Amino acid sequence: MGHHKLQRFAENLTFPNLFQVGFDQLEKEGFALRGRWREQFGNDNPITLELGCGKGDYTIALARIHPDRNYIGVDIKGARLWRGAKTSNEEQMHNVAFIRTRIELIDRFFAEGEVSEIWITFCDPQLKKPNKRLTSPRFLDTYDRFLAPASVMHLKTDSQELYDYTLTEVLPTRNVEIIAHTADLYNEEQVLPTTHYPLPTIFDEAKLTQTFYEQMFLEKGMPITYIQWKKK
Repeated sequence: MGHHKLQRFAENLTFPNLFQVGFDQLEKEGFALRGRWREQFGNDNPITLELGCGKGDYTIALARIHPDRNYIGVDIKGARLWRGAKTSNEEQMHNVAFIRTRIELIDRFFAEGEVSEIWITFCDPQLKKPNKRLTSPRFLDTYDRFLAPASVMHLKTDSQELYDYTLTEVLPTRNVEIIAHTADLYNEEQVLPTTHYPLPTIFDEAKLTQTFYEQMFLEKGMPITYIQWKKK
């Protein structure tokens, strides 16, 4: 293991807004802030999750422009989370937190109705294992355990397969409304099933920031896909 990675793991232990809870601890004690995240943030503002957040690019970018919301990035890679946690502490961002855990366990951290929005940004598309995709029915059922009514979800990915799977195979079977989707976000090839949502607002937020992986994919000429949907 590299020296820099060890340094980051050590520094992660000092961040008051980065939570690392092992499976055994979750099983025996649960998570102390489950149902009580207002104590961490000091308010009852809506909570948005970024699942598979990596360095927390979206978590940080959204928290900067929406101080009236709370943002939590979730990833299993501690060395990646270090960047988001360090930035949020250096900037004294009180509406940001991070959780190091597997997404399979995410419902252990939030109570029913405690989360109002989820972003899934450039996750592993799991092309050979559909059940492990973060938009599979298995995972959407998990999210439903803590999502509030009328909550919103976003999928932003370079994977055409994951985009098609989510849009044509999964979402039509769910009790959701598809707000917007596009197979090429930056070429304006947008499809809106409904017209009563502000188009610029929807797609501008999807273009708000470019993650490390997104920049890499764009440099290779790969289109970026995007879907936004809402629980009915």
